[in-house]
Amino acid sequence: MVNYFYDCYVILNKVYSDKTYLKQAINGTFIEESNRSLTIKTVYGVLDKDIELSYYISKLCDKSPKLVIRTIVKIAMYAIKYLGKKEYAVTKSAVELTKKLGKKGVSGFVNAILRKFISADIRLPKDEIKALSIKYSYPEFAISSLIKEYGRQKTESIISYHSTKGTLVFYDIDGEKYLSEMGVNYQKTPFHNVFMVENFVRNSDYDLGKYTFQSIGSVSICDLVEPCELLLDCCAAPGGKSIRLSYKCKSVLSFDIYEHRVGLINDYKARMRRENVTALVQDSKVFNKELECSFDAVLCDAPCSGLGVVNDNPDIKLNRTYKDVECLKNEQTSILNNVSKYVKVGGHLYYSTCSILPEENIGTIDNFLAVNDNYKIVEIDSVLPHLNIKGANQFLPDISSGAGFFIAKLQRLK
Repeated sequence: MVNYFYDCYVILNKVYSDKTYLKQAINGTFIEESNRSLTIKTVYGVLDKDIELSYYISKLCDKSPKLVIRTIVKIAMYAIKYLGKKEYAVTKSAVELTKKLGKKGVSGFVNAILRKFISADIRLPKDEIKALSIKYSYPEFAISSLIKEYGRQKTESIISYHSTKGTLVFYDIDGEKYLSEMGVNYQKTPFHNVFMVENFVRNSDYDLGKYTFQSIGSVSICDLVEPCELLLDCCAAPGGKSIRLSYKCKSVLSFDIYEHRVGLINDYKARMRRENVTALVQDSKVFNKELECSFDAVLCDAPCSGLGVVNDNPDIKLNRTYKDVECLKNEQTSILNNVSKYVKVGGHLYYSTCSILPEENIGTIDNFLAVNDNYKIVEIDSVLPHLNIKGANQFLPDISSGAGFFIAKLQRLK
């Protein structure tokens, strides 16, 4: 078990200490193959439960241990509480890992804190917001925002939702036949050739473009975009929406601010063989006169808190603050105001996020419309269950198959 713990520690240390994205940390770490599935499940779980595990440590220690020890203890706590591992074996492995990392002097402390954890009855705080935050390992500021918008019961339903299913998208072959022949259990979605699966292992057909992975929320956004001649996807990396929209639009121009992210779009384009997608380095906050009134439609999938996709990216919750959301709101408004100038009169501007916070969603649309009287909102209605907010669609994890996305459709009037 020590090797498994060590691999978990290496990955988590990259996330906690170096601020590496979880998926990058996993891809950049050698993992003992026999434990790969368990290792990945554990690191996702530890990050998903980070607030809860941190609370336990705070209650069991007079002062916070150093990061190395906190990480080891979190792995052990998660293995005991959520994986059902034997308490003695977990404690022994945590102590051995502490020594292996050159921290022999505090190995006794690790042993003691885990023994206290095993026998302790740690209660949640009486404050409602704090208690929900710890119970579901969700940021307090976000819970406050959601309760204000939806009430306590609905908020708990939203933040407690969890699923291990992924979404497979097929274009050129019959996906249902493909999955059936492979013996894969699947669930149909409201979208053609799009299926939800669990424990699907990627094979060589992925590299051949026979299928791709795309979240159900992202698919639902693309479904609401009308077919057109020329579409701009202005915050496009890694390219999933651009590729999907290339099947309904004659030509797609995809922007991203960073060259390496444009490279991701081009890789996606090559894998799926979509020659009608062109990817360029472009800052969507900076006006390009040559593009004014050039597009039938512009999709602005704006930078956001990402709190609608924490099920797939639990590390998002680690450092998100209310101040971050305030900065993101300003960036969203800046991008939206700029790219709105690229839409032809009569054309459409689509604004989307992978957030469930109203401040980033309908709040941003309200701010935009308040200073842009040449646009109006057009009511939309996705086939994926959602809430209708002033004609826009808010997808919430508990009702939308795990999706926490938002989309509004606007039309340019003059």
